[in-house]
Amino acid sequence: MTNIKFAFFGTPEVASQTLDILLANNLLPSLIITSPDKRAGRDLKLTPSAVSIWAKDHNIKCLKPEKLDDKFLDELFHLTDQEKIDIYVVVAYGKILPETLIKYPSQKTINVHYSLLPKYRGASPLESAIQNGENQTGVTIQEIEYKLDSGPILATQKVPIDTTTTKIKLKEELIEGGANLLIKTLNQIKDGTINKIAQDEDQATFCKKIKKEDGLIDPQGNDLENWNKYRAFYGWPGVYFFANKKDKNIRLKITQASLVDGKFTIEKVIPENKKEISYSDFLKQK
Repeated sequence: MTNIKFAFFGTPEVASQTLDILLANNLLPSLIITSPDKRAGRDLKLTPSAVSIWAKDHNIKCLKPEKLDDKFLDELFHLTDQEKIDIYVVVAYGKILPETLIKYPSQKTINVHYSLLPKYRGASPLESAIQNGENQTGVTIQEIEYKLDSGPILATQKVPIDTTTTKIKLKEELIEGGANLLIKTLNQIKDGTINKIAQDEDQATFCKKIKKEDGLIDPQGNDLENWNKYRAFYGWPGVYFFANKKDKNIRLKITQASLVDGKFTIEKVIPENKKEISYSDFLKQK
């Protein structure tokens, strides 16, 4: 097993789950950097990120900068030198990294990206692959450059997508595959056996950050497109539409649906400010 020393940049659960797998393989970061605590929930309680909680549970020094400014960089670089950190590892950190930070460690900075780069650069590669009806996606470990997801490819792993796969299921497969690929890559970097492959810019595609309102669908629209969007947005943000009842437009979140013989069928919904109900029962209501 590699003894490479690294700092880990990450924020949400996908990053903390990656850390779980690294820990199971005796790989612990020397330092963790995550987003600051944010107010969440109805009471707007100040809440630490999943990675911040993980760092505290495992007694690892954790930095939570508001900005990646010169003051923070001075602190980070001092700790990097002090801990003899070889490389920075990024998994869903959520901030754009300054070029000076990217290039500072002797082995630079690498990122786990959940697509087969150069396809689906950007914030929603997992959802975009499902929504576009892809039958395959994967994980790429890339060396970060100061241009979105454009750096040299260090390793890839393909992951199939079948016609029933939801975002939640695919995410689990990609997290596990990405963490194991990261371990292999760190070993190769330490051993000097890594191969870097430049991305083909002509093949690059991009995906945007998803917002809640992106979940709107037209139940009378294309069946396959609706099914793919339902699978891609399963969990969060979910898909929804509006139905007219008593001369009012009611927002309905779709919680269960299926595609049978090519027809998108809504099975369960949550009407706005109500409890889950079967769609057939909702339609019967006067």
